[in-house]
Amino acid sequence: MVCKMRKIELLAPARDLASAKDAIDCGADAVYMGGARFGARYAAANTTEEIAEAVEYAHIYGARLYATLNTLLFDNELDEARALAEQLAKAGVDAFIVQDMAYCRMGLPVELHASTQTNCASPEKAAFFEQVGFARAILERSLSLAEIRRIRAAAPHIELEAFIHGAICVAQSGRCFLSRSMSSRSGNRGECSQPCRLAYDLTDADGNTLIKGKHLLSVRDLDLSARLGEMIDAGVTSFKIEGRLKDRTYLRNTVSHYRRLLDVEIERRDDYERSSYGRSTTEFTPAPAKSFTRGASEYFFDGKRAGVASFDTPKAMGERIGRVCRVAGNRIILDCDTDLATGDGICFIAGGELVGTNINAVEGHTVTPNNIAGLVRGTEIYRNYNRLFALSVERSRIRRTIAADIEIEFFDGGIKATATDEQGITAHVRTECATAEPLNAAKMEQTIRASVIKSGDTPFEIGHTEIKGGIRFVPSSAITALRRLLLERLSAERSTQYRRNDAFCENADAEYPDKALSPQDNVTNRLAREFYASHGVTTMAEGLDLHASTAGERVMVSDYCIRREIGQCLLRPHSTKGALFLEHGRKRYALSFDCKACRMSLTDISETNR
Repeated sequence: MVCKMRKIELLAPARDLASAKDAIDCGADAVYMGGARFGARYAAANTTEEIAEAVEYAHIYGARLYATLNTLLFDNELDEARALAEQLAKAGVDAFIVQDMAYCRMGLPVELHASTQTNCASPEKAAFFEQVGFARAILERSLSLAEIRRIRAAAPHIELEAFIHGAICVAQSGRCFLSRSMSSRSGNRGECSQPCRLAYDLTDADGNTLIKGKHLLSVRDLDLSARLGEMIDAGVTSFKIEGRLKDRTYLRNTVSHYRRLLDVEIERRDDYERSSYGRSTTEFTPAPAKSFTRGASEYFFDGKRAGVASFDTPKAMGERIGRVCRVAGNRIILDCDTDLATGDGICFIAGGELVGTNINAVEGHTVTPNNIAGLVRGTEIYRNYNRLFALSVERSRIRRTIAADIEIEFFDGGIKATATDEQGITAHVRTECATAEPLNAAKMEQTIRASVIKSGDTPFEIGHTEIKGGIRFVPSSAITALRRLLLERLSAERSTQYRRNDAFCENADAEYPDKALSPQDNVTNRLAREFYASHGVTTMAEGLDLHASTAGERVMVSDYCIRREIGQCLLRPHSTKGALFLEHGRKRYALSFDCKACRMSLTDISETNR
């Protein structure tokens, strides 16, 4: 009995067509990108034509492209959303990532993936998505390894996608209305203003300020580089990098890094393989710490804990370099050897604020910043821009190739050629041309092999070349034309053999795990209401994004807890008593703590909303 290989996917973000091609070239097995509308990153929209070109490029390597249609829909948008989805399906996308269950009622010809914004954080929710017909569930970022295992046990067949790198939403995905509480911009509508990165005061019921002007909701970035093997063994199928708004240097660097790590893990296992084909080569050594990062964190992968926030700044500080041991005029002397270089950017905390400057000169431990203000003995120095590394990534030649062998056979009056790629896909060419006995058979064979191995700008890398039927003399132009036609046919044959997975088919018997939906469950259109009602939901409040105001409403649920972070957990000895509030300008939020579930909530009690 042949054991079916389980496929592992590296999934990369793509802001635009160029980013999509970069991600594929660096080894991504799939990319996710937004269409013209209805994506959760408003600034990362693309035309259907651009999506179609990205699809065609991905499919060359057996890679897939997922379109993000993951915002909530209002009734007056349903027809436009359906029309766009149908256009994207015709463009060849492999799946839609959706938050709104309205898409389940549109009869779309592709598979559906349940967005992380559906708050897939429990075995019951994952089991429902599996039963109702979703091909994949994208897990909440705050889940621990133990929780992922429990989800896999409850839903053994659905693909599980998990984030492994990048920014973390401090709220439980799909349960955040903080942006909506401060403006008309809603995170569930693709326009999050990132208020979680703002500075807040922590106050008590008596009006005392316990912490002033700190970024109390800003958490560090995710980096699960060291945990990929455990995630594979726990049942994760797709490993997702965050960052559709990040630059191409970040994308190239991060995708290349995780491609190498996943290849090592797959190689260790006999029953796993990567889900696309080809080999990626770059001219730089990936190092994620040298790209945008707010500091690496494994968040709650080993359970909920303190030490995951970044109170001083929500910005990228980069890699720690060292500490200032002396200030001498316009120079600083660091306590360590460094590879800092002219043009690098450094940053540090001064007066409670992040300060940045660039470097004018470096000599040993002595560094000359462009601006010395705020630098004193003991200051921690970070590099947030590595000029030489960035240049190496930007200028690197990146290529992804598919291995192929070629067989040449001479016959009277022509040549036959067969190409076979690493998947076993073959193409054949037969050319009629004059041949003759060569004056120097060895030299002729060398010429043939040298011509055949040149794959040019095709996606192929020619490995073994076999020549049958004896060496014959033919013009080198004939061999070149033969090879070009052969590889064109092989590429065309690969395209014809690519198959999209089955479309979403709703199972009417699946029961939703909750019978009542609150405003925070955000049902905002008639098709979504019909969907939930048909799966056993009996009570549905109007979605909070339809409300004129968030006054008095819970605007965030989070597995992150400020009390835990500052050492004031209610289940441990603590000195901070009574109610707590977050304040920013005229905005005020009451904090509540569910110690049994170990969760924190924010309720909007701002006077401006009354």
